Amino acid sequence: GKMAAAAERGGSPSLSAGEEEPPLGLDSLVEEVAAAAPSAGFRLTAVRREPAVRLQHGVSGLEPLAWSEDHRVSVSTARSIAVLEQLSDVHSGGQEMVIHRTAVPAPSAACHLKVGPKKEVAECKEKFASSVDPTVSQAFMLDRVFNPEGKSLPPLRGFKYSSWSPLGCDANGRCLLAALTMDNRLTIHANLNRLQWVQLVDLTEIYGERLYEASYKLSKADAPRGELGDFSEFQRRHSMQTPVRMEWSGICTTQQVKHNNECRDVGSVLLAVLFENGNMAVWQFQLPFLGKESITSCNTIDSGINSPSVLSWWEYEHNNRKMSGLIVGSAFGPVKILPVNLKAVKGYFTLRQPVVLWQEMDQLPVHSIKCIPLYHPYQKCSCSLVVAARGAYVFWCLLLISKAGLNVHNSHVTGLHSLPIVSMTADKQNGTVYTCSSDGKVRQLIPIFTDVALKFEHQLIKLSEVFGSVRTHGIAVSPCGAYLAVVTTEGMTNGLHPVNKNYQVQFVTLKTFEEAAAQLLESSVQNLFRQVDLTDLVRWKILKDKHIPQFLQEALDKKIESCGSTYFWRFKLFLLRILYQSMQKAPSEVMWKPSHEDAKILISDSPGMGSTEDDQEEGTSKQASKQSLCDPGKGMDIDDTADDSLPQSSDVGGREPMEEKLLEIQAHIEAVEMHLTREHMKRVLGEVYLHTWITENTSIPTRGVCDFLMSDDGYDDRTARVLIGHILKKMNKQTFPEHCSLCKEILPFTDRKQAVCSNGHIWLRCFLTYQSCQSLVYRRCLLHDSIARHPTPEDPEWIKRLLQGPCTFCDSPVF
Repeated sequence: GKMAAAAERGGSPSLSAGEEEPPLGLDSLVEEVAAAAPSAGFRLTAVRREPAVRLQHGVSGLEPLAWSEDHRVSVSTARSIAVLEQLSDVHSGGQEMVIHRTAVPAPSAACHLKVGPKKEVAECKEKFASSVDPTVSQAFMLDRVFNPEGKSLPPLRGFKYSSWSPLGCDANGRCLLAALTMDNRLTIHANLNRLQWVQLVDLTEIYGERLYEASYKLSKADAPRGELGDFSEFQRRHSMQTPVRMEWSGICTTQQVKHNNECRDVGSVLLAVLFENGNMAVWQFQLPFLGKESITSCNTIDSGINSPSVLSWWEYEHNNRKMSGLIVGSAFGPVKILPVNLKAVKGYFTLRQPVVLWQEMDQLPVHSIKCIPLYHPYQKCSCSLVVAARGAYVFWCLLLISKAGLNVHNSHVTGLHSLPIVSMTADKQNGTVYTCSSDGKVRQLIPIFTDVALKFEHQLIKLSEVFGSVRTHGIAVSPCGAYLAVVTTEGMTNGLHPVNKNYQVQFVTLKTFEEAAAQLLESSVQNLFRQVDLTDLVRWKILKDKHIPQFLQEALDKKIESCGSTYFWRFKLFLLRILYQSMQKAPSEVMWKPSHEDAKILISDSPGMGSTEDDQEEGTSKQASKQSLCDPGKGMDIDDTADDSLPQSSDVGGREPMEEKLLEIQAHIEAVEMHLTREHMKRVLGEVYLHTWITENTSIPTRGVCDFLMSDDGYDDRTARVLIGHILKKMNKQTFPEHCSLCKEILPFTDRKQAVCSNGHIWLRCFLTYQSCQSLVYRRCLLHDSIARHPTPEDPEWIKRLLQGPCTFCDSPVF
């Protein structure tokens, strides 16, 4: 649907493929020029977004940037992978992006591929190094795969490539990171707590062991190869396990048969690894991925491509049948799709034989491939758009399955860049592709369907207009297409190269606030956490303007009235909390300094207190100066700050409406939180009713929740009443109260957030089950909105399922 809309918007007068071309007169020439220029519907205004994040080391490898579905940007550098996590923090009033920074360090020991028994390998290396034949000795000494720690060459440090899994693969339901070091070690990492990354498995080591056990033959029928002492065999054993790239598939479902012959569906994910000799290993992992024990299988396929350089998954849905395959590109130019047979994966099919997308050995290396699923508005079916960066050109191929079989349209887009493309990224939601060359020029390519195939509208984003003179090393687009992350270093000044290079990750907006708001309102995923890049644009706008735009408020209220989804309530809560932050006066004293005057009280602490006149004046002037310090080049006009729509005058009278406004917003926030709590309570009670015979003590304070829901006379919800009636009938007169673990008193259920016993002991309540958390350890949601208890072994399945849910206020995961 989006593509059809795009096709309508881009109504430029260019000819579609079916029409007759008129003879070239002056009119048609003017028309051609008009067609080449991007139409007004696609005008893109790129605005700089603070902060720029300085990297400690230079970037390394190809395509050093990747942006995960859970809003983390990974940057491959010479010592570690820097990970920048974007948060949409409702508790901070600063206008910059909120970025949480961690790193995956490179292993300290060099990686030696397993090509045989240690002693024999050492002898062979000695023999090749001292060989009289220079073709052997030189080839051996200068090959970094054989000599990763260098000896006479500098040691290989850093990362070649990193790749994010889809959302829902680690123990917290977030993304895993596959990392490939310069010396060919392929590992998988997870970030299970807030700060540290853990290596879960070393695939290079496991694959080496497997090859060793199979005596380096891929199938039983393989002819026996030579001895390790032959230089060609020594090279072959290394190249069959030197990874070039690795990519994750989407999550698929497999069936597992339990002991009692029941089948249960288990999620699994595949990781395809492309090796130097053209082999591909397809690993299958059971989810959640915990380590070595989660590996279910590993199959090796021969791609038949010489000098393979890049790969990507082809995943296509046709009549509810899922097709899959691997697209492989070569350093010499060819691109093809290879069939992948997935054992034990439900509903997956593959091609009968490889499909060649481009066969010319034209020496244009393929170094990036993206596969984007789209909907064809004319053929009324789904299709796949494959784009590949080849030198300075973009090769594209449209794949479509019809009654006649697989249709393949392909072509090149030329004239985009004067230098080779160094990085390419795609917005999977609408098919927009971004390419960049090292001179700071980024092209946005928008696919527009024609009757037969498609064409691209493209326009230039000059990063020099946003950041000044820069060189670019990589780009990545955020999951919902709101931001572009760019790795830059200083460009030339007055025709001279910079003396030192400072690598930094900078952000550019690709959408306007209106577009982001519209996308959030029409969202199909209905989850705020999965759209953090969009909510961040909205947050920025509200903090800048200090009010929620009228059109957004009205549209949201309409949505809340017309549909019962709690997503829109959570969106409303988000907007109100940001508005509350924007109204907060910046504290006039630095927070950590001891206060000399006890009389000073922050508004946020006690909204009821007034303050003296000069105190008020000092506060505003400091705030203004602080704002001008924080916001250099923020794209804010001077008028914006001067003309705030809210009273910030120095007279005491001006203070009152502000306070009332804050109290009013706070009351709104309370009301929306209460609505969300009640909706979740109904869900919990529904689960209780379904899963218990008599509602025995299931660690959910059922009676307390029922009483809490019925306690407010103003709350009249028929479903809640009926449900509670059924539950109370089931419970008869039993109450199952919760007891305080310190003094054994009963814990009454008077507050949704905490439980206070008669002796004054306070326990926080788990927002997923409403049980009081009486242990020292519990989990928190990402934005520290609420807390949840850990599942215990004796919890039934349905409670464990409840405890896996995201935060009921902000949709963020809990850990």
